Amino acid sequence: MGITTEEIETVRKATILRDLKSSEFESVIQFSQTTSIQDGAFFFLEGNPADKGFILIEGKVKLEQVTSDGRQILLGYLVPGRVYGIIAILKKVTYPVSAQAVGTSKAIYWEQDTLNQLMKSYPIIALNALHIMAGQIRQFQNQVKDLSTKRVEQRIARAILRLARQSGKRTDEGVLIDLLLSRQDLAEMTGTTLYTVSRILTDWEKGGLVKSYRQKIIITYPHGLVTIAEDLPTQQTQESFVDIEDLCDL
Repeated sequence: MGITTEEIETVRKATILRDLKSSEFESVIQFSQTTSIQDGAFFFLEGNPADKGFILIEGKVKLEQVTSDGRQILLGYLVPGRVYGIIAILKKVTYPVSAQAVGTSKAIYWEQDTLNQLMKSYPIIALNALHIMAGQIRQFQNQVKDLSTKRVEQRIARAILRLARQSGKRTDEGVLIDLLLSRQDLAEMTGTTLYTVSRILTDWEKGGLVKSYRQKIIITYPHGLVTIAEDLPTQQTQESFVDIEDLCDL
């Protein structure tokens, strides 16, 4: 399975390959393979041996985890250019999450032995991989902290803003979360019920904060949503909104 010039450019921007010279990047790509899977299929399952590291180049991927009491928790979504399964650089470990395709999805990947050889040849890859894993740990810790310490309105607002940072696009109506995102998905991400998510989104729609459709959310008043997410006085929301402006694909 080949990879197009456009997909190569997507891979080039991936964090794990940051700061490689052009010749080094081309050498690394030569050792890669590609895979394409259909909607609902899994790149890997939680608990499976971690033997491949991926960069998504087409479609979307959602990350899920099963809690000790058997509940399915949706951790978030990945868009093209994002790295996942990078824990495969470590020997004899298992994937801590499941990675499921949302729509037809395509990725470039390296086998574990290949990854380890590449890190020996290009130490910057190993350093980048450590930064990625550290960032993922912080993100998951923050999500767990949110579930245990934040009010439900805060949890939902923070989840929506997090998704906006990952896949937000500026439109005439506001910041569109460019994902097929259902209210059930939000409930799973925030440890609450479908009823509660529906009630809160309805209230926010009436207040002009969001527009909510069956599988789509548009943030129409980001400052107001930040106020709820961070439990801030109104006058502080302008400063807090900078991160969204910086990270949305405007």
